[in-house]
Amino acid sequence: MTTSPTLRPISAQEHRDFIAGRSSASFLQTPAWAAVKSEWRAESIGWFRDGAQVGAGLVLYRQLPRVKRYLAYLPEGPVIDWSGDDLEAWLAPMVAHLRRQGAFAVRMGPPVVTRRWSAEQVKAGIADDSVHRLGDVPPLERSREGARVVAQLHELGWQQQSAEGGFSAGQPQFNFQVPLVDADGAPRSEDDVLKGMNQLWRRNIKKADKAGVEVALGERADLKAFHDLYVHTAERDHFTPRPLSYFQTMHDALAAEDPDRIQLWLARHEGDLVAATIAIRVGTHAWYSYGASSTEKRDVRGSNAVQWAMIRHAIAAGAHVYDLRGITETLDADDPHVGLIQFKVGTGGQAVEHAGEWDLPVNRAIYKAFQVYLSRRG
Repeated sequence: MTTSPTLRPISAQEHRDFIAGRSSASFLQTPAWAAVKSEWRAESIGWFRDGAQVGAGLVLYRQLPRVKRYLAYLPEGPVIDWSGDDLEAWLAPMVAHLRRQGAFAVRMGPPVVTRRWSAEQVKAGIADDSVHRLGDVPPLERSREGARVVAQLHELGWQQQSAEGGFSAGQPQFNFQVPLVDADGAPRSEDDVLKGMNQLWRRNIKKADKAGVEVALGERADLKAFHDLYVHTAERDHFTPRPLSYFQTMHDALAAEDPDRIQLWLARHEGDLVAATIAIRVGTHAWYSYGASSTEKRDVRGSNAVQWAMIRHAIAAGAHVYDLRGITETLDADDPHVGLIQFKVGTGGQAVEHAGEWDLPVNRAIYKAFQVYLSRRG
């Protein structure tokens, strides 16, 4: 009979070593992410069985106003074996530890896929007036593992959260990903990935090349140029930009953990910066994290050129997936978010639903007050 794992705090080095020994894990579960989220208190925890480490988690503690009670948050984690039928054996020691640390509630985001849709299905859904949400479209695949995780969490008293909420970091439940390996796990070629893109994407990549757009890796000093363009993008697209210091901290923390973890990409046309992006990679998983583009030279298609450079780099690095991160669930053609979905769908990948974020109230009275506090803030 397999013994249940035990849990204890671990050092950042133990945490790093465990992540390095796995195919991949979310960058939000690396110890370096603690330095990026400095407004949260952070702790690394590890699961052990028969003396060997079998799991790890980055816990971010956010204190409630005026009381020494915390929301304990594990974004896109923890990094454990989610495939079994006894999640309680993993989660019970974690909850007991976090309770001792003063947590009034635990929030986590199991890194488990529940459903997938092809690019063609998403495109057809946008074109169909009777379809309003991705969930209205029968999926390409339903994950048995994902369904098992969701069922167990319900049984254990965890509560599924909506993606909104100003207090939480709120990781996206729906992402768009380009598989870089085939169904048998064999690497896909650049040519194969390019052929999987829609005609507009392939044409725009060619157009950028013909126009003389040059894409290159940047250095830390180039973050200011990226940020200037990012602020311009924020004004155009009506979102609140993060300060330059945030990206400097992110770059320094992730690069210190692994020099290949974070890359800054710059696309220039005749000396003008037309697009810039930040990419992150942990093991076999590569992410497009942040992007910016100029309004003036949109016709040279710098955004397509820089994405293609990032995808090629991910293929060369042996990544299994290129992750364009979050999309909304809406497929209404008149919704302002649909343009971003259509941009990502053009890469020919898949829409992927994860299990989402789940809360376990540890102190129900404080948790209820916390919910009221959130609703008033909203």
